[in-house]
Amino acid sequence: MKFQGTDTYIATDDLTVAVNAAVTLERPLLVKGEPGTGKTELARQVASALGLPMLEWNIKSTTKAQQGLYEYDAVSRLRDSQLGEEKVHDVGNYIKKGKLWQAFDADQKLVLLIDEIDKADIEFPNDLLQELDKMEFHVYETGQTIKARHRPIVIITSNNEKELPDAFLRRCFFHYIRFPDVDTLRKIVEVHHPGIKEALLTTALTQFYDIREQTGLKKKPSTSEVLDWLKLILAEDLTSEDLKRDGANALPQLHGALLKNEQDVHLFERLAFMARSQR
Repeated sequence: MKFQGTDTYIATDDLTVAVNAAVTLERPLLVKGEPGTGKTELARQVASALGLPMLEWNIKSTTKAQQGLYEYDAVSRLRDSQLGEEKVHDVGNYIKKGKLWQAFDADQKLVLLIDEIDKADIEFPNDLLQELDKMEFHVYETGQTIKARHRPIVIITSNNEKELPDAFLRRCFFHYIRFPDVDTLRKIVEVHHPGIKEALLTTALTQFYDIREQTGLKKKPSTSEVLDWLKLILAEDLTSEDLKRDGANALPQLHGALLKNEQDVHLFERLAFMARSQR
């Protein structure tokens, strides 16, 4: 069971090594990187390449670790007891299985994605230490111990918005997805926009990397954003000549796909103003 990338996902050598190492070690794969570099998509592509189903647990700021195990609805049970419902005698009727329980209970191996773990409270990773390590947990209301029938491949993503606890990091295999170099990005673009003209692609990528390297930029455009930008360029049937800029016109064509806040737009407007004033 080896991951080598897919026809629709360009995986670098170091990324495939990381995925396969985590699978071999049976440890969660913790993937960090800039937003938009394909961390979430990696889990989907691993599942597709290995022919496995996938469960996705999207983490929010309000998510608690317990929700990944199960939730006990005591309020509904109390209400039903007052109404004389028969099902009230079975506490299992009021327990909702979380994503980890579903993964542990699956009748085959699967990929479990825990997406954007750094959005949750700092204690969230610590609260999952034992469950992810031992692949089991206890249900206090029923006295059950839920053990994984087939150890899932766990992929955890983080946008690096906050530090994760050392005890949690020790239990993971770590990989940082670096922003792709020009050659890798060309391959990614070709997958999404096959047959794009060479001159157009060269001009667009040159301009894109120039924007990313601009001093003072608050948010650098990501892989997903350059793909959106190119999709718009192709839809508008723009040429490489249409994309060319001079100092007086510093904002790129269709810049709303690349620049996502007013500070960065103003930065390029100031550059254009400075260029015009020096003429």
